Amino acid sequence: MAKLGQQTVTENEIGKIVVDSAIKVHRELGPGLLESVYEAVMAHELQDAGLEVQRQEAIPIRYRDLVFEEGFRADMIVASKVILELKSVESLNNSHKKQLLTYLKLTRLKLGFLLNFSESLMKNGIIRIVNGL
Repeated sequence: MAKLGQQTVTENEIGKIVVDSAIKVHRELGPGLLESVYEAVMAHELQDAGLEVQRQEAIPIRYRDLVFEEGFRADMIVASKVILELKSVESLNNSHKKQLLTYLKLTRLKLGFLLNFSESLMKNGIIRIVNGL
């Protein structure tokens, strides 16, 4: 389990911190900036909340005894448990959801969030995707 200070946290507890942080960042910066801006600020907010954050983490494909480095990169992996895929697009579509689900399956992680910072209300830009949680 991931640690927050001395306390063990679950995927769902991390998810609550992620959602709260995304709303806070969106309120401060507003919609429509480049994804890289939101990524940097979100990483700071999550680290401030006591969570470990890995940015632009490589995700290999493992098949039998082979490993393929196909260039997949998760925007953020929080506390080695939750994947965040940040977007700044007019609207999210199924390909965005497939992308995150692929990352979840390849890493065997159970929870991910698509965060679209272009929405006028951040709550409308948050999609929670699970992989066997």
